[in-house]
Amino acid sequence: MSLYFIFIGFVVGFLVGLTGIGGGILMTPLLIFLGVEPIIAVGTDLLYAAITKIVGTILHNKKGNINFNIALKLFLGSLPAIIIGSIVLRLVDRCEINYFLTIILGVILIITSVINLKGRFVKKICFTSSVLVFIGFLVGLIVQFTSVGSGVLITLALTNFTKLSPRSVVGTSIFYGVLLTSLSALSHISLGNVDYKLALSLILGTIPGVYVGTHMNSNIPQDKLKRFINLVILFMGIYILGVNLLKYF
Repeated sequence: MSLYFIFIGFVVGFLVGLTGIGGGILMTPLLIFLGVEPIIAVGTDLLYAAITKIVGTILHNKKGNINFNIALKLFLGSLPAIIIGSIVLRLVDRCEINYFLTIILGVILIITSVINLKGRFVKKICFTSSVLVFIGFLVGLIVQFTSVGSGVLITLALTNFTKLSPRSVVGTSIFYGVLLTSLSALSHISLGNVDYKLALSLILGTIPGVYVGTHMNSNIPQDKLKRFINLVILFMGIYILGVNLLKYF
């Protein structure tokens, strides 16, 4: 069992507990960067993320930071997306999946980080139930193929388009992430896309990480921290996309 991966699990778990961002959008590219096969990185990260977000949900629920109504509507939209994604993963050639996963992941990382770095750019509104379900569907598809979205994309949407407080955004995003990543993880487990030894190392680090991050949630300026995280995300997206596009030359 690698102490290195335990440490990575702690750092990412800390960021998830603190901001609601950090699970798939940091862990998956990190694993790929360290040489893990992309499809295995996605499956392993989903199992790791499910455990991470369960711990985060328990801690944030004690603080009253979760809007269950919004989270459940988002998940309702994600259910058919996960089923569709699972069918596609069973039909498409594995080598093609690995290549396109990295391209899609790189694009998503760049787009979401740039949008986040620009800050809040729209007037706050209240999402209707149908809009929440539709957003859940789109995010569900993205998560099924890249393991990215349950944290960063939902946090982005709730922060910029709703009147939820920052703490409620974090708690709601984490609870939605539990529902989504748990179901997606089961799909990837059935496909044999999980490295259990690697997942265990990450989980051992993430439990104390989420605990510390959640309790520091109200003490650290989140805007500054999120800006730094998004700069890291932007770098990862450019790197992953660049490496894959260079294969054509």
